[in-house]
Amino acid sequence: MSIIEVKDAGKEYGGQRVVDHLNLQIGEGQIYGLLGPNGAGKSTTIRMICNIIRPDFGEIRIYGHDISREFSLVQKKIGLVPQNIALYQQYTAEENIKLFGELYGLRGASLKRGTEKALEMTGLEQVAKKQSGTFSGGMLRRLNIACALVHSPKILIMDEPTVGIDPQSRNYILEAIKARNEEGTTIIYCSHYMEEVEALCTMISVLDKGKEIAKGTKEELKQQVGKNKTLLVTGGAFNEKLAECLRGVPGVLSVNVREKELAVISREQAENLSEIIDRILQSGASVSDIQYSDVTLETVFLALTGKKLRD
Repeated sequence: MSIIEVKDAGKEYGGQRVVDHLNLQIGEGQIYGLLGPNGAGKSTTIRMICNIIRPDFGEIRIYGHDISREFSLVQKKIGLVPQNIALYQQYTAEENIKLFGELYGLRGASLKRGTEKALEMTGLEQVAKKQSGTFSGGMLRRLNIACALVHSPKILIMDEPTVGIDPQSRNYILEAIKARNEEGTTIIYCSHYMEEVEALCTMISVLDKGKEIAKGTKEELKQQVGKNKTLLVTGGAFNEKLAECLRGVPGVLSVNVREKELAVISREQAENLSEIIDRILQSGASVSDIQYSDVTLETVFLALTGKKLRD
């Protein structure tokens, strides 16, 4: 059953459409990944789902409620982990968590239990009484998540929760996500780290230029290019004219180009490597490295968008 429905929603800023007729259906208990290069519309989509901003058209429903009119009925069921850390660094870890718990309506014993559980899930019990302004970046990220967990939300929305942190903190965060999901929490997860998406997400939407361009499990997405092969060429002076020339090579299905990298998708049986390299060199471009890539989510993403996820 879908508990979050984004129906034909869109948002414009300064005449530019950053989310364009987006449709999502997120089922209860899923860890739903939103992937896309910078500017794809991921954060705007999250802000619309959380009712921080309103869509210019379309609608969003959570548990059947149109959030433009009935957000108060579902607000306390949502926990948001924003990309930018939102904490009071003059407060201790425990004080921060309690403050957010009170904002969600927790009091007394329920606030105490929620705070203790959030500290435990993020591995912060030993520093609960320490001022958060003394924390490392990874510990601040963990505390940011603890504040979103204190009220045991039914829906947890996470925007780049592991950016720039140490491996230990990343492990705590990933384990906390799994634990919350095992308790029944539905999670929307945005990340630039493909290995996290591989490990966590049960369903994935790939966004580019405000539109959903692919959707499925990681296995289903891999199947889209699984019977093809991806040639990654590193060099210089690559341009769209060269890409158009390569699209004429027999067996080539698509070419994505940047100044120093080409991704050429060909049919699996095509024996066209020599002609591809000849055309590159004849164009005056240089080649420093050539490799075939195994089918991974990164390969799929590159094939669909022409960009690496971290671009």
